[in-house]
Amino acid sequence: MKAVVVLSGGQDSAMCLALAVRKHAADEVAAITFSYGQRHRLETKFARNLARRFGVKTHKVVSLGFYRHLTSNALMSENGKISARKGETCPNTVVEGRNAFFLLAAAVWAKELGADEIYTGVGEADYSGYPDCREVFIKAQQRAIRLALERPIKIITPFMHMSKADEWLLAEKLGIRKVIEDETLTCYRGIPGKGCGRCPACKLRNCGHRLAFGRGG
Repeated sequence: MKAVVVLSGGQDSAMCLALAVRKHAADEVAAITFSYGQRHRLETKFARNLARRFGVKTHKVVSLGFYRHLTSNALMSENGKISARKGETCPNTVVEGRNAFFLLAAAVWAKELGADEIYTGVGEADYSGYPDCREVFIKAQQRAIRLALERPIKIITPFMHMSKADEWLLAEKLGIRKVIEDETLTCYRGIPGKGCGRCPACKLRNCGHRLAFGRGG
């Protein structure tokens, strides 16, 4: 294996999978999906479908059932009201430390598989108040992983400084725009494709689509 992709089933991770497969052969790419008590559990199904779509046969779904005992947030509550970021206050959809857990687990598996690259779809350009989506965190986590595993793991973040509109245009260039439009689940309420259109994730996704193509995605 050459790379492990953290695959949630959403737009950003699907794009990461496409890029990893484009760089390496599909049989040299593995995908890892986490079930951590999120309210939109359907995303694991979408992740499986995306792995098949891109010809990636090595796909692992890992349960982090302990997470609900550590923190609470709107994404892990069946009835929690979803709110956007207000000023400097983080939105209530932040799952504390989620990417730290995800990247460490992905790195452990990558070492087991002999891979040195981890792809993740986090980014700063459309920053919504998630501390573990910042480049400073990714750099720190990469260093910590290398020290912990004694392996030169590289965390690749293709969209760290890319807007959602630019990401949509890249999907068009790669010929996978329809896949991203119809076969991903980004919505915080668990509605595929365009989603609910009201939650912060849908607004960000659909605004980028309009800027890229002139209408909602």
